[in-house]
Amino acid sequence: MNAAELVELGQQLRVDSVRASAAAGSGHPTSSMSAADLMAVLLANHLRYDFERPAHPGNDRFVLSKGHASPLLYSAYKAAGAVEDAELLTFRKLGSALEGHPTPRRLPWLETATGSLGQGLPVGVGIALAGKRLDRTGYRVWVLCGDSELAEGSIWEAAEHASYENLDNLTAIIDVNRLGQRGPTRHGHDLDAYARRFQAFGWHTVEIDGHDVDAIDRAYGEARSTTGQPTAILARTLKGKGVEAVQDREGLHGKPLPDADEAIAELGGRRDLRVHVHEPPAARMLHAVRAGHLELPRWDKGDSEKGVATRNAYGQALAALGTGRGDIVALDGEVSDSTRAEFFAKEHPDRFFECYIAEQQMVAAAVGLATRGWVPYASTFAAFLTRAYDFVRMASVSGAGINLVGSHAGVAIGPDGPSQMGLEDLAMMRAVHGSTVLYPCDANQTARLVAAMAGLDGIRYLRTSRGESPVIYGPDEDFPVGGSKVLRASERDRMTLVAAGVTVHEALAAADALDREGIQVRVIDLYSVKPVDRPTLRRAAEDTGCLVTVEDHHEEGGLGDAVLDAFLDGRPVPRLVRLAVRGMPGSAAPDQQLHAAGIDAESIAAAGRLLVEEAVVR
Repeated sequence: MNAAELVELGQQLRVDSVRASAAAGSGHPTSSMSAADLMAVLLANHLRYDFERPAHPGNDRFVLSKGHASPLLYSAYKAAGAVEDAELLTFRKLGSALEGHPTPRRLPWLETATGSLGQGLPVGVGIALAGKRLDRTGYRVWVLCGDSELAEGSIWEAAEHASYENLDNLTAIIDVNRLGQRGPTRHGHDLDAYARRFQAFGWHTVEIDGHDVDAIDRAYGEARSTTGQPTAILARTLKGKGVEAVQDREGLHGKPLPDADEAIAELGGRRDLRVHVHEPPAARMLHAVRAGHLELPRWDKGDSEKGVATRNAYGQALAALGTGRGDIVALDGEVSDSTRAEFFAKEHPDRFFECYIAEQQMVAAAVGLATRGWVPYASTFAAFLTRAYDFVRMASVSGAGINLVGSHAGVAIGPDGPSQMGLEDLAMMRAVHGSTVLYPCDANQTARLVAAMAGLDGIRYLRTSRGESPVIYGPDEDFPVGGSKVLRASERDRMTLVAAGVTVHEALAAADALDREGIQVRVIDLYSVKPVDRPTLRRAAEDTGCLVTVEDHHEEGGLGDAVLDAFLDGRPVPRLVRLAVRGMPGSAAPDQQLHAAGIDAESIAAAGRLLVEEAVVR
């Protein structure tokens, strides 16, 4: 399009943003209006995209990081012929695909859900990584950011990582409209302040008037021709551009315009321009999954005197999975020697991504890689995944399929102390919509579950342990997700011990001690924390009358609450006793930690005796 046509297209996008928000009675039209010219030039002259084939491997990828400006995105879809005018006016209404903040669950042209600010650029980095290092199809990644979200640390994690990886296929378009939700942004219209920051991280920067379509067109061309570094286009814009009553005025964020009809007239009235978006170049299909036979590592029962750490089994299984499947990628937060993701890195260096101490970027990159069809496993200490929890939450909103692995969980890690102990992770991951939460207790179980995760949907979380554990299962044992293993049972069981991970071995030792005293107890290895094995737990409750959960985790939201989920359909709740980490641990040896928390074999056996005594008294 020529300059005059681009100006008209920008006005159409503003008008349609106003109309959609007016029809909804809510929305963010002023935030959409500031970026309308930026979107118009990109859509008409630079984006290469086939809307009829959103999975085309050569398509450029566009991420609206400022997700509240969704009216602009949907107006662009209308201009491209992907959305009809009648659908545009269903914005924010029940059942509409055009939600207040966009999600790819309903729209095939979206890469990721946005709306939690500071996430679009980190995910864009992940998509660009796939394009640069794996897909190699030549697509570009364009991310439209707001200036307010540049206060988020995750933006600068992304900026450093993009520069480090020389992602010259990534362009960040910054809509510097000066106004945030409650007033002016930190740097207002000082483009140079933003430029200095991006330049310090190694980016090429271009400063422009964001309403000069010729300048925008030149800036996009410059970004496309820049090699060796990503580009940030810093565009000075006006919020509410084109309507005097709202232009560059405070207090109007997130509100429809006071008089939509008058605003539309001021913008020159309705238009119905159609944009012929550039076709993507021919490109090979994305990576093919190699259908080789999967040879998981195997351990014999009782293997090694000390046992095998489940983190070691994770690393070995992941490396084997990477050999059997060409779509597996691994990411790590500079702890791969501890998580054992280094085993994968050594065997498949081309598919390993070191994200350093930047957990938000690690999870975001996993989401970006998943959008391109890769199956990511991202690992760090369980405790440090808390820093990236909003990215996990938004990944679920996106419907992303990613595998997260948290090592060094619980007090069992020993003397490192509470800052390193994941004691909230089970609760955190159980709360994610549609998530799967797994906690293996031995090496063979770990290997099988690592492989099973690759075929699941949604957010999958695996908890691994630092210390060695006995190998109690054979290498050919099956561990279906949603299942459990009954390790001890008899008709005379007085109670059921329900454990997972490290506490399985403590529960078995406690059961042996109680058995020597004539007290029979059942032991369940609840390796699938979510979904939970309801039938087995209900049967145990009926048979024994009392369930005792033992977990190396805080009481809130962990194994005990997972067990309660089996009785939320109106069934009688059995007597439930919870043994969990209730205090704040210090530094001590692993066995001392377990004893201090009251979750070692001695403490479990003592609790069992007390329960039997109470039953006798009753």
